[in-house]
Amino acid sequence: MARSASAPLAAHALFHTHDLDEARERVAAIFCPHRLDRIGPGAFDASHHHMRGERLSLNYISYGTKTLIAPGELRDFYLLQMPLSGAASIRNGSDSYVSDQRRAAVLNPHHATTMIWDEECRQVLLQIDRAALNTHLAGLIAGRPDRPLTFTGALDLGTAQGAALKALVLYLVAEADAGRSALRPGSLLGRQIESTLMTGLLEAHRHNFTDALSHSRGHAPLPRMVRQAEDFMRAHADQPLAIEDVAQAVGVSARTLQLAFRRFCDTTPMAFLRDVRLDRADADLRAAMPGESVTEIATRWSFGHFGRFAGMYRARFGCTPRQTLQDALADKFVS
Repeated sequence: MARSASAPLAAHALFHTHDLDEARERVAAIFCPHRLDRIGPGAFDASHHHMRGERLSLNYISYGTKTLIAPGELRDFYLLQMPLSGAASIRNGSDSYVSDQRRAAVLNPHHATTMIWDEECRQVLLQIDRAALNTHLAGLIAGRPDRPLTFTGALDLGTAQGAALKALVLYLVAEADAGRSALRPGSLLGRQIESTLMTGLLEAHRHNFTDALSHSRGHAPLPRMVRQAEDFMRAHADQPLAIEDVAQAVGVSARTLQLAFRRFCDTTPMAFLRDVRLDRADADLRAAMPGESVTEIATRWSFGHFGRFAGMYRARFGCTPRQTLQDALADKFVS
């Protein structure tokens, strides 16, 4: 019993037993019915500690010997497993990998699972309600998921996001062990922490909505005025333009347009126009024919000061416009 008392979440112990059938039944009451077999030579010495939140739970489980665990489909919850020691071989659907202190496992509830925990395997597990995680995902991608959320492979705990998620989970375990548990059903703070854990998991691990999540987070739809201004500047990049011309074209004041570009694009309209012109000049330099000059191409795209153009070009492309032109002409000559 001393071993269980010194383990994580000890104040939330559900059981400590040497009886395989008892362990199977007690774990199933929290998770789901499953096959549990001892396949190693050591003594079976099982512990399960469980701290319930509103939409998820924190758990600690160890079996003391090599163990086969086959729950099939979890159905109602996702399960993040983080070994504190030892390792586990995981098969979840078509995914097969080893989970250890550097790589966590995330079990998809709609795929059948089979695991082998080695004799040293002690794990902290985060059980997340399937419906709650899908609802949370829908809020992040601004749309209801059209297919089951499916995580792929092991979760790398060495990345910035993986390390942050692990640190948060272990911090919550440590706080619970110190008698300061924040994961209490009905607690506003607990609910916020649960949301943070779900966001952390969705950011840390690859899944079939990763691209949609990145797009939603980093590429929010631009206001109509900004889109119209960008289109106008692209269409008239070879003409003299002031910000007032662009603002008038989209029907707003110059200041309003400035503020919108700062807020949504982290740039200014004129900086956007400059970059469009630099890209056009670069394309022309690379497509130049014998007899064309840098000055001619710069002037075509409204760069009246050659020295300033050369400096901006170098800052954007890492070489001088003259080098780009010479390389392009040399390639044509060789060809």
